[in-house]
Amino acid sequence: MRVDFGWIGLIRHAESTANVVGARAEADGSETIDLPERDADVPLSDRGLEQASALGRWFGAQPRAQWPDVVVCSPYRRAIDTARLALPEHPLTIVDERVRDRELGVLDLLTRHGVARRFPDEVVRERRLGKFYHRPPGGESWADVALRLRSLLGDLDRRFPGRRLLLVGHEVTALLLRYLLECVPERDLLAYARNRIVPNASLTSWTPAGDRYALEHEHATAHLST
Repeated sequence: MRVDFGWIGLIRHAESTANVVGARAEADGSETIDLPERDADVPLSDRGLEQASALGRWFGAQPRAQWPDVVVCSPYRRAIDTARLALPEHPLTIVDERVRDRELGVLDLLTRHGVARRFPDEVVRERRLGKFYHRPPGGESWADVALRLRSLLGDLDRRFPGRRLLLVGHEVTALLLRYLLECVPERDLLAYARNRIVPNASLTSWTPAGDRYALEHEHATAHLST
């Protein structure tokens, strides 16, 4: 995808309570993830608050010329709170629903074990269609998320050409930006995703390289030690 930004960065939101509870449920072999809030309202964990504050210290130490000109944030609470602590009172911060996390539909709040037990037909469908195109009932495929991200980048390109753009979003956002900006093929993207975890509060960034973008930082977390 060709857009005209001087730099593009993506911060995955800092650790949320859902990250903690979900990891515990997966490790315990539970079928469900016990969360009281809807996905959009999940807050940061205590560790996540520390990570977001570390981002704020890191940005504060950078030359202003290296700051993003525009910050576009997912409307989910965990992303908004990450952006608020990382770049407090940034003069141009936009909340846009196209950066939200992938919607899982009937698979929401289920572990991998839970999906296999309760929706075995969906496991078969995903195996046949592939993760990129499989859309669970009531949810989204990766392709659906890519389409809304493509729309967002096009709109922002028309409004802010040549500017430094920072998105604050989710793990799937970081992966699909590689598909859009670097033109990574579906097969290669899925192989990459199987062996990678995008850490909470990590920074992934790209710089212009001809008609596409080159990866600058791959899920960097050094700033969290500041």
